[in-house]
Amino acid sequence: MNTPIHALPPSAQQPPHVPKYVYRFGAQGTEGGAGMKDVLGGKGANLAEMCRLGLPVPAGFTISTEACALSTRDGAGVLLAAIEAEVRAGLAHIEAEMGKRFGDANDPLLLSVRSGARASMPGMMDTILNLGLNDAAVIGLGRKAGNERFAWDAYRRFIQMYGDVVMGLKPTSKEDSDPFEVVIDRVKAHKGVKLDTDLDTTDLQELVQGFKALIRARIGRDFPTDPWEQLRGAVLAVFESWHNERAVVYRQLNDIPESWGTAVNVQAMVFGNRGEHSATGVAFSRDAGTGEDLFNGEFLVNAQGEDVVAGIRTPQQITLIGSRRWAELAQVDEVERQARYPSLEELMPTIFQALLQAETLLENHFKDMQDMEFTIQEGKLWMLQTRNGKRTGAAMVRIAMEMLAQGLIDEPTALLRVTPDRLNDLLHPVFEPAALQAARPIARGLPASPGAATGQVVFFADEAEAWAKGERGDGRADGRAVILVRQETSPEDLRGMSVAQGILTARGGMTSHAAVVARGMGKCCISGAGAVQVDLKARTMRIGALTWHEGDWISLNGSTGEVFDGRIPTRAVFESDLSGDLAALMALADRHRRLAVRANADTPQDALVARRLGATGIGLCRTEHMFFQGDRIRAVREMILADDEAGRRKALAQLLPMQRSDFDGLFRAMAGLPVTIRLLDPPLHEFLPHDEAGQQAMARQMRLPIAQIRQRVEALHEFNPMLGHRGCRLGISFPEITEMQARAVFEAALNVQAEGLAVEPEVMIPLVGTLREFSLQADLVHRVAAQVFAEQGAKVAYRVGSMIETPRAALVADRIAQGAEFFSFGTNDLTQMTLGFSRDDAGSFLPAYLHHGIYEHDPFRSIDQEGVGQLVALAARQGRATRPDLSLGVCGEHGGDPASITFFHRAGLDYVSCSPFRVPIARLAAAQAAVIEASSE
Repeated sequence: MNTPIHALPPSAQQPPHVPKYVYRFGAQGTEGGAGMKDVLGGKGANLAEMCRLGLPVPAGFTISTEACALSTRDGAGVLLAAIEAEVRAGLAHIEAEMGKRFGDANDPLLLSVRSGARASMPGMMDTILNLGLNDAAVIGLGRKAGNERFAWDAYRRFIQMYGDVVMGLKPTSKEDSDPFEVVIDRVKAHKGVKLDTDLDTTDLQELVQGFKALIRARIGRDFPTDPWEQLRGAVLAVFESWHNERAVVYRQLNDIPESWGTAVNVQAMVFGNRGEHSATGVAFSRDAGTGEDLFNGEFLVNAQGEDVVAGIRTPQQITLIGSRRWAELAQVDEVERQARYPSLEELMPTIFQALLQAETLLENHFKDMQDMEFTIQEGKLWMLQTRNGKRTGAAMVRIAMEMLAQGLIDEPTALLRVTPDRLNDLLHPVFEPAALQAARPIARGLPASPGAATGQVVFFADEAEAWAKGERGDGRADGRAVILVRQETSPEDLRGMSVAQGILTARGGMTSHAAVVARGMGKCCISGAGAVQVDLKARTMRIGALTWHEGDWISLNGSTGEVFDGRIPTRAVFESDLSGDLAALMALADRHRRLAVRANADTPQDALVARRLGATGIGLCRTEHMFFQGDRIRAVREMILADDEAGRRKALAQLLPMQRSDFDGLFRAMAGLPVTIRLLDPPLHEFLPHDEAGQQAMARQMRLPIAQIRQRVEALHEFNPMLGHRGCRLGISFPEITEMQARAVFEAALNVQAEGLAVEPEVMIPLVGTLREFSLQADLVHRVAAQVFAEQGAKVAYRVGSMIETPRAALVADRIAQGAEFFSFGTNDLTQMTLGFSRDDAGSFLPAYLHHGIYEHDPFRSIDQEGVGQLVALAARQGRATRPDLSLGVCGEHGGDPASITFFHRAGLDYVSCSPFRVPIARLAAAQAAVIEASSE
C-alpha cells in the first residue's frame, strides 16, 4: 500500500473505539513513565521518565508495542488508519514545544524515528534520522542554521538511511561495499580527502544527487519528497524491523519473546553535526567492561550518533582520565592526544559538568548502571536516551555487589541484577601465563570485551557460522574455532558474532556495535585496531608487511587489546575456591535460596571442581562413563560377548575393583555430602563398535573371530534403542550387573568411612515405569548391601531411589514412592518421551517450531513447563502424598537452566543437579527464584 497517511479517507483516519496507541513526552507534557515498558518499550518509557526528571529531552511521541501487534496481525493499512489522528496530535505537540513545523520548507521540523522494545536490543532494529528533508527544506534548514554544509550533510545522511532501511537498497553480495559508501568513496577520492568531514557543501550536494540517482537506478522509483510519506514509510519500516533476521536471531539468543513487539519513537531532531560546538556521544555511568565505578564514554565533534556506533571515525573520550587511558592503549603520546583527541572534559567543560550531573541523577534514580546517548547542539546538551547498560559478566557481579555496599540497592535487588548465565564469563579459559609471556603482540586495539580467544580468521558472519558448525565444504565435518575479523561489525553480523570465539575490528571504539554486542554476549572483543587492514575481496588481513589469510590462526586478549599471531594455549581460569565479588555474590545467593545445588560428576576431578564451586553433593554419577576408560572397555565387551551368566560374572569380576576405586574417589571428594550413583543405563550396543574397522580391531584385541563380533552386534541391534533394552531392564535381565555395581558402591563407602570420612551413598535405579520394576532392583541392592555389611562387620547409611524419566513413572509416582526413598527427575528422557521428540533428530525441525511460536524455547534446553513440567509437578505431589519425607531432585540438563530452576523451585523440589561449571549459575538462579517468590507473596 502506497497511500500516505494524510491521504487516507476520513472514515479510515479514526475508526470508532480505537484504543490509545500514541503517548507524548516533552517539557510541556508527558504521558507515561519508566513503569510502562510493556507498552512504550524501554526507550520510550525512559524518555518519558527523563522528561519527568526535568532533563533536557527533545519533544516526541511513542507509538506503542500494541500498534506493532496490530500491524503484525492486521497489516500496515489497518495500522496507519488506527494511528492517523494520534500521530497528527503528537506532531502538533512536538511542533509546539520545538517552535517548528513539520513540512515547513523555511524552518523545517526534522524527526528521528527509532525502535524501542521493552528489552534492549542494540542495533538490531532500524533507525532513520533527519526525516522531513527534501530539496526545498534543505535550503531552508541551511539558511536558518546559517550553515549550508550542515544542512546538506544532514540531507545526504537522511537519503542514505532511508534508502537503506525503507527502500531496501543494500549491497548485492557480502563482498561488495555499501552502495552509498561506494558513492562517498568516489567523491572523496576525486576530492583527495580521507574523512567525510573534509567534504564541503558542493561535495555534499554532489552526494545527494548521486544517492538519488543510485536509488532511481537500483530501486526503479524516486526518493520520496513528501515528509508525510517519508514518515509513513519510516514508521512501517521500523515496526517491520522487529521481524528482520538479525532481530529474530538476537531474540533467540537472549530469550526475548516475539510477542513483545517493539515501540516506535518519533522525536524532534537535534544536531551534533552543526559545527565545531556540536557533538554526539555515548556515556556509561560505570565501566561496562570491568564494573569500575567510573563515569566514561565516547563522543565525536560535528557528528551524528550513528557515527559513534558505526565506528567509522575514531571517537574521543568523555573524561580526562578515560582519554589518558585510551591514549596509553592506542600508543598515542600526550601531546598528540591533547591536540587531536581532547576529552569532552577539556574541550567543553561546562557541558561535561552538565552531563556528569545528568548521569549521577539517572543512576541514582534507576539504581543501575546507565548507558546514555546525548547530543550537543551549538553548546546545548540534549539527552536522547538512557537504559540499563549492557555489561560483561564480571562487571555485572562487581556493580551489583558495589551498589549493595553503597546502599543504592538491597540484597534481593543485587541478586536479581546478575543474569545467571553470565557467570560463565568469569569461569572462561584464560591464556597460559608462560605462553602469553613468550608471545609478542602484532597489533593493539581497544579492550572492548575481556577474555582470551584463539581461532581461525574468518571475514564473513555467515561463513563464521558455517565454520563453527563444521559446514566448511572441504570435507571436514567437525566445527572450528573462529575469530571474526571485520573493518567494523554491523547488526547483520550477529549470527557470526554469536558463534565466534572472539571478534576483531579495525575501526570503532568502546561504544561501537562490536563492543556493545560482544559485551552483551560475553564474547572476547578488540575494536579499533587501526593497524589491521581488511581486504574482503582478497579475504586477507594485513598488519604492516605481514598478511593473514582466511583460516590462519590468531589469538586475542580482550582484557588488554593485544592481537597475537598463531595459537596461544589456554587454561581454565578456575583453579581454587571462588573469591572476591563472585564469592560474595554466591554467599548472598546461599542465604536466600531454598533449593540445594548438586553436580553431575563422574570422576573425582569433576567432583572436586564442583565442590569448590559450591555444589552440595553429586546428583548424578553416570557409571557407564567410567566403563570407557583404559582396559575397562575390554572387560565390558567380554561381559557382553559372554554366552552365559558364568561368563558375564567372570568379566564383571574384573570390573568390580575398577568401579570400587571410582566410587572411592567420589566419596572422598564429596566427603560429608550425598553422592547419587545411577546404575548402568545405556543399551549394551553402545559399548560395541558398529563400523567394520572398529569390529576388526576389537576381534584382534580379544582374539575372537570377526564373525562372532558381527553376530553379537547384530543380535543387540534395536530399531529404537532409547526405548529398548536399557536402564532397569538391563538389571532385570542381567541381575549380576546390578550386583557388581551395588557391591562396588558399598565396599567403597565402607573403605572411606573407615578412614573417618562421612559418606552418603544413594543408589539410583534408572528408567522405571512400575513399582515392580523398581522393587526387583531395589531388593537386589538391599540384599547386596546386607552381604557386604556382614562380610566387613560394618554398616553405612544409604538410600535407594528412582529416576523419574518416563511419563508412566510420573503418573504412578504415588506407587513408586512406596519403595523409593528419593526421586530424581531425568528431564532429558522425560522431555523426549513426553513430546515424542528425539533429542538427536529434533534439530531438523525445532528451529521452525521456535520460529512459528509452537514452543517459545528449545524444550531440551529450558523445560516445557506446560507439558513436561506438569508431569514433574504431579509426580512430586503424588510422591510426597505417599512418602512425606521423599527427597526430590532433578538431574537432567534442565538442572542448570535458570528458567527451569525457577520452575523446579515452584514445584517444591529439594535440589537441582547440573554440570560442575554451571553450579554457580544454578546457585544464583535458585536464589533469584526464592526472591521472586517472596516478592509476590
